[in-house]
Amino acid sequence: MDKMNDLEGLVMPVLDKYIPQFSDLVYTLAVVLLIVLISAGIHFLLHRVVISWVGGRAQGNRQIWRQAFFERKLFSRLALTLQGIIIYIQAGVWLESESTLLPIVQASAHIWILLYSMLSLFSLLDALLDIFQHKPAMLNFPLRGIFQSIKLIASIFITLLVISTLIGKSPLILLSGLGAMTAILMLVFKDPILGLVAGIQLSANNMLTVGDWLEMPKYGADGAVIDIGLTTVKVQNWDKTITTIPTYALISDSFKNWRGMSESGGRRLKRSLLLDSSSVDFLQSDDIHRLQRAQMLAPYLDEKVQELTQYNSAQKLDLSSLVNGRRLTNIGTFRAYLERLLKNHPHIHQQMTLMVRQLEQTPNGIPIEIYAFTNTTKWVEYEAIQGDIFDHIFAVLPEFGLRAYQTPTGYDMRSLARVEQEESQQRKMG
Repeated sequence: MDKMNDLEGLVMPVLDKYIPQFSDLVYTLAVVLLIVLISAGIHFLLHRVVISWVGGRAQGNRQIWRQAFFERKLFSRLALTLQGIIIYIQAGVWLESESTLLPIVQASAHIWILLYSMLSLFSLLDALLDIFQHKPAMLNFPLRGIFQSIKLIASIFITLLVISTLIGKSPLILLSGLGAMTAILMLVFKDPILGLVAGIQLSANNMLTVGDWLEMPKYGADGAVIDIGLTTVKVQNWDKTITTIPTYALISDSFKNWRGMSESGGRRLKRSLLLDSSSVDFLQSDDIHRLQRAQMLAPYLDEKVQELTQYNSAQKLDLSSLVNGRRLTNIGTFRAYLERLLKNHPHIHQQMTLMVRQLEQTPNGIPIEIYAFTNTTKWVEYEAIQGDIFDHIFAVLPEFGLRAYQTPTGYDMRSLARVEQEESQQRKMG
């Protein structure tokens, strides 16, 4: 009996010393296990039941906003944010304030909440961008650049909050320290800041939208705008290459936007034909009678012949000299013919400027310029119309006694040499 009392006297102090510590450890492990089990149950309920059910209904729904929200994983990230909040609350409820595990769990949950809140914001912005891309009225706004700016600002703000959580200091202390780093931040984020301002100006002044035909030779851009971002604008050139232009360059430099042409419904045709000045001459009676057989030209010739005859008769001029009186010329009649040709052409826009004019003579001949607009803005059709018109013009030139100017080629030189050689041989034989 005495031995039992002695053993109890030795064991009880040891148990009194270590059991409380083990009980705290067991309690902590039990609380952590409980938090994990509750979190796993909530995760299963939210992701496998609620979100899966709502997602299945969204896939069969034609509403764009529902599909966009699920494709961008907005609800999944919101659910993960809610799980972080629940873990934070559970840690404060189950763990004692003196527990060393409490600040670790709450700090981790706090960072979890911040990160998934930021990702939820990103998903919301991406989903809104997808929705607005289907709204024609929103195509004029640089939404991608604005949303990228919001993402950048949110990332900086969340990063400050995460750092303040890790070091256990107020974020105001970090923000007050940013004053000294303003110059560095302005240098690092110069392009995003300039791009944001440029995007707002482009949108406010309706200067550029996705789909516009942009021409900017300085950057080698000539094609359709496919994306307007925070820092860059992407242009798909007509050779299918991609040119990237800084967004702020569209404000600081000049560029040509062909949207006005597309919206007008007509594309300008401005092209000159060089005539050999030595082929310009007055029209003789035979020439006039021959050209009067042209249906589009007959009314003009009849009117002009009557007008000139009356004028010359009233002035009693000696028409035996070409210097006296007014006469029809082949180049003037040719211009009148071209003007009537364009006015009767089915693919020339008749409500826009239309004229045929003679420009100042050059060493390469006399330019006759056609200035008109086609009734289509499609590139391939425009080139076909222009080609057909000038095919006809070149073919009809001999009818007016005119020649197109062309610099002598090697073939012309060889032909001339051959003629001279033949004439030389004939003179020797003769």
